Amino acid sequence: MKVILYLSLLTNCLAFTTLSRVVPHQQTSTTTTLFQTSSNDLPSDVTTTRRTLLQNTLTTATTAAAAAVAFLPNQAEAAVGTLPEYSTSNAILQGITVDVADKSQQDEMIAFLSNSFDFKMLRRRVTGSVTDTWMGFGPEQLSIPSDFEIPVSSFAKYGGHASIHIRYDSKSLSPLYKRGEDAPGDNIAYLQVGVPTYRISAMVKNGGNVLDAYGIVNVVSPSGLPMRGIVGIMPDPIMFVAINCKNVKESKAFYEQLGFMEQEYPYARPSKGTGQFEPPQPPKSIYMAPSPSCMGVLLLPSTKKRISQNPVVKSLNLVYTPSESQSGGSGGGSGGEGDIMTLKDPSGVVTGFIPVDMFEQVEKTTLVPQQDS
Repeated sequence: MKVILYLSLLTNCLAFTTLSRVVPHQQTSTTTTLFQTSSNDLPSDVTTTRRTLLQNTLTTATTAAAAAVAFLPNQAEAAVGTLPEYSTSNAILQGITVDVADKSQQDEMIAFLSNSFDFKMLRRRVTGSVTDTWMGFGPEQLSIPSDFEIPVSSFAKYGGHASIHIRYDSKSLSPLYKRGEDAPGDNIAYLQVGVPTYRISAMVKNGGNVLDAYGIVNVVSPSGLPMRGIVGIMPDPIMFVAINCKNVKESKAFYEQLGFMEQEYPYARPSKGTGQFEPPQPPKSIYMAPSPSCMGVLLLPSTKKRISQNPVVKSLNLVYTPSESQSGGSGGGSGGEGDIMTLKDPSGVVTGFIPVDMFEQVEKTTLVPQQDS
């Protein structure tokens, strides 16, 4: 599992220097960090001190759907990629796609993620009128990167990271979201990230609508995607998508047909929901994922009679290994959206199915060169 490998790296690595790309922020009044220390109290060797603290912290620490996904192989038949933690998984939830209304909203969303939560631009592609940008915290490739070296490399250099896919179509005339407003729909409660630091001032500066910030931060991003920030440490900071459900049992049955299983609820802090900086798992909610090592979905019971679809959320992205009968079919496509099948859950959240060879082909050809920091 990723967590086991991650702990091993932190425990054994004496040259560890790049777990997080966090630097002390000048506006400490609007910056929340994992270690509640003022910039004046930080020693000159910030990285080494944080490595020690991290080591101490972590070492103590439905029928239609069934018919539609019949092409998915049994879990034991095929693995997604070659990462050891996915050796028994034929599918993973790899990320989420959001649509933006115009170029300025696209640029604000990129700046918001980068400056508020320390996302990096992983990939970019321009195809006709559509610009695709993928933001995340490390390589998405489903194999161990060639430059990943145990115990020298940080987990930020390991494969299998999730991403936020920002999609801008210059021909689209639909104003999906207006800056500063509430989310334009409530089926997506929030996308949760667990990061060593977040900056509220950067959220506001780059078009975020901060709803509250008491120990955790709830903010509507410039694209209209609601997000929740937890100060903590995760192997991959993109943790899960929380979905408001009319009927949690119905939603659970839907995701079970897609290969999701109920998993242990993930926490970003060792207190596991007992402190003020990370709430416990919501009552009567169910956390599910195709693998304990990838991002998942949190199914939340809603008291509302109607749940409206958030139009900016185009899809959740499920990367899968086709069954033998499907090999050589859609999986060998060019990566165009017309090749991707989609299904909608009872709350109106769409899941897109991306064959693994299509994903790997597009991932390799859209990479943005990364600079070590």
